[in-house]
Amino acid sequence: MRPRWLAVLAALAALAAVWGFAIEPNRLVVRETRLELPRWPAVLDGLRLGVVADIHAGAPWIGDEKLRRLVAEVNGVHPDLVVLLGDFVVLGVLGGRLVAPERTAETLAGLHAPLGVVAILGNHDWWYDGPRVRRALEGAGIRVLENAALRLERQGGNFWLVGLADLWTRDPDVVGPLRDIPAAEPIIVLTHSPDILPAIPARVALTLAGHTHGGQVALPILGRPVVPSRFGQRYAIGHVEEDGRHLFVTPGIGTSIIPVRFGVPPEISLLTLAHAAPPGRAPSAAPGAPGGRGSGGP
Repeated sequence: MRPRWLAVLAALAALAAVWGFAIEPNRLVVRETRLELPRWPAVLDGLRLGVVADIHAGAPWIGDEKLRRLVAEVNGVHPDLVVLLGDFVVLGVLGGRLVAPERTAETLAGLHAPLGVVAILGNHDWWYDGPRVRRALEGAGIRVLENAALRLERQGGNFWLVGLADLWTRDPDVVGPLRDIPAAEPIIVLTHSPDILPAIPARVALTLAGHTHGGQVALPILGRPVVPSRFGQRYAIGHVEEDGRHLFVTPGIGTSIIPVRFGVPPEISLLTLAHAAPPGRAPSAAPGAPGGRGSGGP
């Protein structure tokens, strides 16, 4: 019996390797999530964000065709705003090759949303050439924020985006960009690494991050063996609520170091934001929806 079981285990390991190195990294899923946030105003209920991070153009399976597919998928779900959370280039991945940021930006110029496309830079961008990556994106019509705020309006309401400098390679200023934002106005913070969350002021409605890739590998029972965060798996992926702060970490598109994904497919995160009613109070109907709020996707 032992040789038979060894053969079965070897076959399962081979299948897992094929899936992790050749199939899942080449997938692209759109995952819809509805976030109910206590500091998000009801007038802005239903705002849809297309969130993309860690493209790592030039990593295995991240070529021109994949980028065109990414743009088509994002445009196809019609977000109100697209945010790009850094790491457009790739350095140090097995089987990868450097792709000029201008080439990547030329494809990303095809992204469209009523409120525009806004980006921040990540550690790989700065390890390569941050100013060049920024020029490439801005030349493609993509707004880049670094320790800066941007006011946006939608259907009579307004909110702010605050883009922070990369935590690993720069000096993020969490306080400065918020000084001139009125206290009652909602804020979304864009950061590459989620490790900044404990320093985010409580007045911020939502922090969006990438960087972790969701660990790239999520194993049954064992979880995520490697997460590039000093907090381990605490901020690895998805919606995190901690001390009244709300964080969403997207698992991103590409790979770094080892070109593997297992249980963490490349993802475009489509977020629908809604106001969270106080405990004990029924939520009011969203504008244009007399029967109450519709539910988002899974």
